[in-house]
Amino acid sequence: MKRLLLAISLMICSLAMSAKQVAPVKQWGQLQVKGTQLCDQQGNPVVLRGVSFGWHNIWPRFYNKKAVCTLKNDWHATVVRAAMGVTTVEDNYLDNPEFAIQCIEKVVDAAIKNNIYVIIDWHSHEMHTQKAVEFFGRMAQKYGKYPHVIYELYNEPVEDSWESLKQYCKTVSAEIRKYDPDNVILMGCPHWDQDIHIVADSPIQGINNLMYTVHFYAATHGEYLRDRMEKAVEKGIPVFVSESGACEASGNGRLDAESEQLWIDRMEKLKISWICWSLSDKDETCSMLLPRATATGPWPDDVIKKYGKLVKGLLGKYNGLQK
Repeated sequence: MKRLLLAISLMICSLAMSAKQVAPVKQWGQLQVKGTQLCDQQGNPVVLRGVSFGWHNIWPRFYNKKAVCTLKNDWHATVVRAAMGVTTVEDNYLDNPEFAIQCIEKVVDAAIKNNIYVIIDWHSHEMHTQKAVEFFGRMAQKYGKYPHVIYELYNEPVEDSWESLKQYCKTVSAEIRKYDPDNVILMGCPHWDQDIHIVADSPIQGINNLMYTVHFYAATHGEYLRDRMEKAVEKGIPVFVSESGACEASGNGRLDAESEQLWIDRMEKLKISWICWSLSDKDETCSMLLPRATATGPWPDDVIKKYGKLVKGLLGKYNGLQK
Protein backbone atom coordinates (compact mmCIF):
# COMPACT_ATOMS: atom_id res chain seq x y z
CA MET A 1 0.00 0.00 0.00
CA LYS A 2 2.83 2.39 0.85
CA ARG A 3 4.42 1.73 -2.53
CA LEU A 4 1.09 2.38 -4.26
CA LEU A 5 0.59 5.65 -2.38
CA LEU A 6 4.15 6.70 -3.17
CA ALA A 7 3.65 5.92 -6.86
CA ILE A 8 0.40 7.93 -6.92
CA SER A 9 2.08 10.84 -5.13
CA LEU A 10 4.99 10.85 -7.59
CA MET A 11 2.56 10.74 -10.50
CA ILE A 12 0.61 13.72 -9.14
CA CYS A 13 3.85 15.67 -8.61
CA SER A 14 4.98 14.84 -12.10
CA LEU A 15 1.69 15.97 -13.61
CA ALA A 16 1.79 19.16 -11.57
CA MET A 17 5.33 19.87 -12.72
CA SER A 18 4.42 19.22 -16.35
CA ALA A 19 1.39 21.47 -16.09
CA LYS A 20 3.66 24.36 -15.13
CA GLN A 21 5.93 23.86 -18.13
CA VAL A 22 5.43 25.73 -21.35
CA ALA A 23 5.06 23.34 -24.30
CA PRO A 24 7.18 25.20 -26.88
CA VAL A 25 5.74 23.55 -29.98
CA LYS A 26 2.19 24.17 -28.82
CA GLN A 27 3.12 27.79 -28.17
CA TRP A 28 5.15 28.53 -31.33
CA GLY A 29 4.12 25.83 -33.79
CA GLN A 30 5.76 25.62 -37.20
CA LEU A 31 9.03 27.53 -37.14
CA GLN A 32 10.12 29.68 -40.07
CA VAL A 33 13.03 31.91 -41.03
CA LYS A 34 12.23 35.54 -41.81
CA GLY A 35 15.26 37.55 -42.77
CA THR A 36 17.87 36.75 -40.12
CA GLN A 37 15.36 35.68 -37.50
CA LEU A 38 13.94 32.34 -36.42
CA CYS A 39 10.21 32.94 -35.97
CA ASP A 40 7.09 31.15 -34.85
CA GLN A 41 4.17 30.29 -37.11
CA GLN A 42 2.82 33.83 -36.72
CA GLY A 43 6.13 35.44 -37.72
CA ASN A 44 7.12 36.52 -34.20
CA PRO A 45 10.80 36.12 -33.18
CA VAL A 46 11.69 32.95 -31.27
CA VAL A 47 14.87 32.06 -29.38
CA LEU A 48 15.35 28.36 -28.65
CA ARG A 49 17.66 27.39 -25.80
CA GLY A 50 18.61 23.86 -24.86
CA VAL A 51 21.03 20.97 -24.51
CA SER A 52 22.84 18.69 -26.94
CA PHE A 53 23.18 15.03 -26.17
CA GLY A 54 26.72 13.71 -26.55
CA TRP A 55 27.70 11.35 -29.38
CA HIS A 56 25.08 8.60 -29.59
CA ASN A 57 27.74 5.90 -29.97
CA ILE A 58 29.62 6.94 -26.82
CA TRP A 59 26.68 7.78 -24.53
CA PRO A 60 23.73 5.77 -25.87
CA ARG A 61 22.41 5.33 -22.33
CA PHE A 62 21.18 8.92 -22.28
CA TYR A 63 19.22 8.50 -25.51
CA ASN A 64 15.87 7.77 -23.89
CA LYS A 65 12.49 9.41 -23.42
CA LYS A 66 12.89 10.07 -19.69
CA ALA A 67 16.12 12.01 -20.21
CA VAL A 68 14.30 14.21 -22.74
CA CYS A 69 11.47 14.71 -20.25
CA THR A 70 13.98 15.71 -17.55
CA LEU A 71 15.64 18.25 -19.84
CA LYS A 72 12.27 19.78 -20.60
CA ASN A 73 10.66 19.75 -17.16
CA ASP A 74 13.63 20.09 -14.80
CA TRP A 75 16.20 21.95 -16.93
CA HIS A 76 13.60 24.02 -18.87
CA ALA A 77 15.08 23.25 -22.29
CA THR A 78 12.89 24.22 -25.24
CA VAL A 79 15.05 22.24 -27.69
CA VAL A 80 17.31 19.20 -27.55
CA ARG A 81 19.91 18.05 -30.06
CA ALA A 82 20.46 14.39 -30.92
CA ALA A 83 24.11 14.14 -32.01
CA MET A 84 24.45 11.10 -34.25
CA GLY A 85 28.12 10.12 -34.51
CA VAL A 86 28.71 9.44 -38.20
CA THR A 87 32.39 8.41 -38.19
CA THR A 88 35.56 8.54 -36.05
CA VAL A 89 34.46 6.68 -32.91
CA GLU A 90 33.54 2.99 -33.23
CA ASP A 91 29.92 1.84 -33.48
CA ASN A 92 29.17 4.94 -35.52
CA TYR A 93 26.45 5.44 -38.12
CA LEU A 94 28.55 4.22 -41.05
CA ASP A 95 29.44 1.04 -39.15
CA ASN A 96 26.07 0.41 -37.49
CA PRO A 97 23.33 2.55 -39.03
CA GLU A 98 20.35 0.79 -37.49
CA PHE A 99 21.67 1.24 -33.96
CA ALA A 100 22.32 4.92 -34.68
CA ILE A 101 18.83 5.45 -36.04
CA GLN A 102 17.33 3.61 -33.09
CA CYS A 103 19.09 6.01 -30.69
CA ILE A 104 18.12 9.12 -32.63
CA GLU A 105 14.49 8.09 -33.01
CA LYS A 106 14.13 7.56 -29.25
CA VAL A 107 15.06 11.20 -28.68
CA VAL A 108 13.00 12.54 -31.58
CA ASP A 109 9.92 10.56 -30.55
CA ALA A 110 10.27 11.76 -26.96
CA ALA A 111 10.67 15.38 -28.05
CA ILE A 112 7.52 15.13 -30.14
CA LYS A 113 5.62 13.61 -27.24
CA ASN A 114 6.85 16.37 -24.91
CA ASN A 115 6.19 19.14 -27.45
CA ILE A 116 9.71 20.51 -27.56
CA TYR A 117 11.88 21.06 -30.62
CA VAL A 118 14.57 18.57 -31.60
CA ILE A 119 17.61 18.87 -33.84
CA ILE A 120 18.61 15.77 -35.82
CA ASP A 121 22.36 16.32 -36.03
CA TRP A 122 24.62 14.63 -38.62
CA HIS A 123 27.56 14.73 -36.23
CA SER A 124 30.52 14.47 -38.57
CA HIS A 125 33.72 16.34 -39.43
CA GLU A 126 33.94 14.73 -42.87
CA MET A 127 31.68 14.92 -45.92
CA HIS A 128 29.64 11.83 -46.80
CA THR A 129 27.10 13.22 -49.23
CA GLN A 130 25.30 10.09 -50.39
CA LYS A 131 25.01 8.64 -46.90
CA ALA A 132 23.65 11.98 -45.65
CA VAL A 133 21.10 12.05 -48.48
CA GLU A 134 19.90 8.57 -47.56
CA PHE A 135 19.71 9.33 -43.84
CA PHE A 136 17.95 12.68 -44.06
CA GLY A 137 15.57 11.33 -46.69
CA ARG A 138 14.58 8.62 -44.24
CA MET A 139 14.20 11.12 -41.39
CA ALA A 140 12.16 13.53 -43.50
CA GLN A 141 9.81 10.79 -44.66
CA LYS A 142 9.17 9.74 -41.07
CA TYR A 143 9.19 13.09 -39.27
CA GLY A 144 8.56 15.75 -41.91
CA LYS A 145 4.93 16.12 -40.85
CA TYR A 146 5.95 17.19 -37.34
CA PRO A 147 6.80 20.87 -36.68
CA HIS A 148 9.10 19.76 -33.84
CA VAL A 149 11.97 18.71 -36.12
CA ILE A 150 15.05 20.68 -37.23
CA TYR A 151 17.68 19.12 -39.52
CA GLU A 152 21.38 19.85 -38.95
CA LEU A 153 23.12 18.72 -42.13
CA TYR A 154 26.79 18.83 -41.17
CA ASN A 155 28.37 19.31 -37.76
CA GLU A 156 31.65 21.22 -37.90
CA PRO A 157 33.22 20.83 -41.33
CA VAL A 158 36.99 21.06 -41.02
CA GLU A 159 38.80 20.96 -44.37
CA ASP A 160 35.92 21.38 -46.84
CA SER A 161 35.73 24.52 -48.96
CA TRP A 162 32.64 26.69 -48.75
CA GLU A 163 31.86 25.99 -52.41
CA SER A 164 31.83 22.24 -51.80
CA LEU A 165 29.72 22.73 -48.68
CA LYS A 166 27.21 24.81 -50.62
CA GLN A 167 26.78 22.00 -53.12
CA TYR A 168 26.49 19.45 -50.33
CA CYS A 169 23.79 21.53 -48.65
CA LYS A 170 21.80 21.86 -51.87
CA THR A 171 22.00 18.13 -52.54
CA VAL A 172 20.94 17.00 -49.06
CA SER A 173 18.30 19.73 -48.70
CA ALA A 174 16.72 18.73 -52.01
CA GLU A 175 16.15 15.23 -50.62
CA ILE A 176 14.63 16.60 -47.41
CA ARG A 177 12.33 18.95 -49.31
CA LYS A 178 10.88 16.04 -51.28
CA TYR A 179 9.11 15.00 -48.10
CA ASP A 180 9.28 18.02 -45.80
CA PRO A 181 8.64 21.41 -47.42
CA ASP A 182 9.07 23.69 -44.44
CA ASN A 183 10.94 22.50 -41.34
CA VAL A 184 14.11 24.47 -40.60
CA ILE A 185 17.45 23.26 -41.99
CA LEU A 186 20.79 24.13 -40.34
CA MET A 187 24.04 24.13 -42.30
CA GLY A 188 27.56 24.20 -40.91
CA CYS A 189 30.31 26.49 -42.18
CA PRO A 190 34.06 25.97 -42.69
CA HIS A 191 36.65 25.54 -39.96
CA TRP A 192 34.64 23.99 -37.14
CA ASP A 193 31.62 26.24 -37.74
CA GLN A 194 33.60 29.40 -37.12
CA ASP A 195 34.06 30.96 -40.59
CA ILE A 196 30.62 32.51 -40.76
CA HIS A 197 32.16 35.55 -42.50
CA ILE A 198 32.77 33.36 -45.56
CA VAL A 199 29.10 32.42 -45.55
CA ALA A 200 28.14 36.09 -45.30
CA ASP A 201 30.08 36.86 -48.47
CA SER A 202 28.42 34.06 -50.45
CA PRO A 203 25.22 32.63 -48.90
CA ILE A 204 23.38 29.65 -50.34
CA GLN A 205 20.50 30.53 -52.65
CA GLY A 206 17.23 28.74 -53.31
CA ILE A 207 16.60 26.90 -50.03
CA ASN A 208 13.76 28.11 -47.81
CA ASN A 209 13.98 28.17 -44.01
CA LEU A 210 17.76 27.73 -44.00
CA MET A 211 20.01 28.91 -41.17
CA TYR A 212 23.78 28.68 -40.66
CA THR A 213 25.47 27.33 -37.56
CA VAL A 214 28.17 28.91 -35.43
CA HIS A 215 29.90 26.91 -32.69
CA PHE A 216 31.93 28.40 -29.85
CA TYR A 217 33.75 27.37 -26.70
CA ALA A 218 33.92 30.39 -24.49
CA ALA A 219 37.35 29.86 -22.91
CA THR A 220 38.91 29.73 -26.41
CA HIS A 221 36.64 31.81 -28.65
CA GLY A 222 36.23 35.40 -27.61
CA GLU A 223 35.30 38.81 -28.93
CA TYR A 224 36.68 38.23 -32.44
CA LEU A 225 34.21 35.42 -33.09
CA ARG A 226 31.32 37.22 -31.41
CA ASP A 227 31.99 40.22 -33.66
CA ARG A 228 32.29 37.98 -36.71
CA MET A 229 28.93 36.42 -35.93
CA GLU A 230 27.25 39.79 -35.39
CA LYS A 231 28.65 41.20 -38.65
CA ALA A 232 27.28 38.17 -40.50
CA VAL A 233 23.85 38.84 -39.03
CA GLU A 234 24.14 42.49 -40.07
CA LYS A 235 24.79 41.25 -43.62
CA GLY A 236 21.55 39.28 -43.53
CA ILE A 237 22.75 35.82 -42.45
CA PRO A 238 20.39 33.86 -40.14
CA VAL A 239 22.55 32.24 -37.44
CA PHE A 240 21.80 29.39 -35.05
CA VAL A 241 24.38 28.40 -32.39
CA SER A 242 23.77 24.66 -32.41
CA GLU A 243 26.72 23.79 -30.16
CA SER A 244 28.61 25.73 -27.49
CA GLY A 245 30.43 25.35 -24.22
CA ALA A 246 31.90 27.46 -21.43
CA CYS A 247 35.23 25.61 -21.54
CA GLU A 248 38.10 25.40 -24.03
CA ALA A 249 37.63 24.20 -27.60
CA SER A 250 39.08 20.81 -26.67
CA GLY A 251 36.03 20.23 -24.50
CA ASN A 252 38.29 20.32 -21.48
CA GLY A 253 40.31 22.88 -19.55
CA ARG A 254 39.02 25.80 -17.57
CA LEU A 255 35.48 27.12 -17.35
CA ASP A 256 35.20 30.75 -18.41
CA ALA A 257 31.86 31.87 -17.01
CA GLU A 258 32.61 35.50 -17.82
CA SER A 259 33.16 34.84 -21.53
CA GLU A 260 30.16 32.51 -21.54
CA GLN A 261 27.97 35.32 -20.24
CA LEU A 262 29.31 37.68 -22.90
CA TRP A 263 28.30 35.11 -25.51
CA ILE A 264 24.85 34.75 -23.95
CA ASP A 265 24.43 38.53 -23.88
CA ARG A 266 25.36 38.82 -27.56
CA MET A 267 23.09 35.97 -28.64
CA GLU A 268 20.19 37.35 -26.64
CA LYS A 269 20.76 40.78 -28.13
CA LEU A 270 20.66 39.31 -31.65
CA LYS A 271 17.87 36.84 -30.79
CA ILE A 272 20.05 33.88 -31.77
CA SER A 273 19.09 30.42 -30.53
CA TRP A 274 21.72 28.46 -28.58
CA ILE A 275 22.47 24.89 -27.58
CA CYS A 276 24.95 23.75 -24.90
CA TRP A 277 27.21 20.70 -25.29
CA SER A 278 26.77 18.06 -23.83
CA LEU A 279 24.63 15.62 -21.89
CA SER A 280 27.34 13.06 -21.14
CA ASP A 281 29.46 11.70 -18.30
CA LYS A 282 32.99 11.86 -19.69
CA ASP A 283 35.85 13.00 -17.48
CA GLU A 284 36.10 16.39 -19.17
CA THR A 285 34.88 19.89 -18.48
CA CYS A 286 32.05 20.07 -21.01
CA SER A 287 30.33 16.87 -19.87
CA MET A 288 27.45 17.86 -17.63
CA LEU A 289 27.00 14.75 -15.47
CA LEU A 290 29.06 12.43 -13.30
CA PRO A 291 29.30 8.74 -14.29
CA ARG A 292 27.06 7.71 -11.37
CA ALA A 293 24.18 9.81 -12.72
CA THR A 294 21.23 7.74 -13.85
CA ALA A 295 20.49 7.46 -17.55
CA THR A 296 17.06 9.01 -17.18
CA GLY A 297 17.12 11.72 -14.53
CA PRO A 298 15.93 13.74 -12.77
CA TRP A 299 19.50 14.42 -11.69
CA PRO A 300 20.15 15.76 -8.18
CA ASP A 301 22.79 18.43 -7.75
CA ASP A 302 25.37 16.00 -6.45
CA VAL A 303 25.63 14.24 -9.84
CA ILE A 304 25.59 17.44 -11.93
CA LYS A 305 29.05 18.79 -12.62
CA LYS A 306 29.94 22.48 -12.30
CA TYR A 307 29.38 23.14 -16.00
CA GLY A 308 26.06 21.28 -15.94
CA LYS A 309 24.88 23.47 -13.07
CA LEU A 310 25.90 26.55 -15.05
CA VAL A 311 23.91 25.39 -18.08
CA LYS A 312 20.88 24.42 -16.01
CA GLY A 313 20.94 27.83 -14.35
CA LEU A 314 21.18 29.67 -17.67
CA LEU A 315 18.30 27.70 -19.16
CA GLY A 316 16.16 28.33 -16.12
CA LYS A 317 16.96 32.03 -16.21
CA TYR A 318 16.43 32.73 -19.91
CA ASN A 319 13.72 30.20 -20.77
CA GLY A 320 11.96 31.09 -17.57
CA LEU A 321 11.32 34.57 -19.05
CA GLN A 322 9.31 33.05 -21.90
CA LYS A 323 5.59 32.90 -21.24
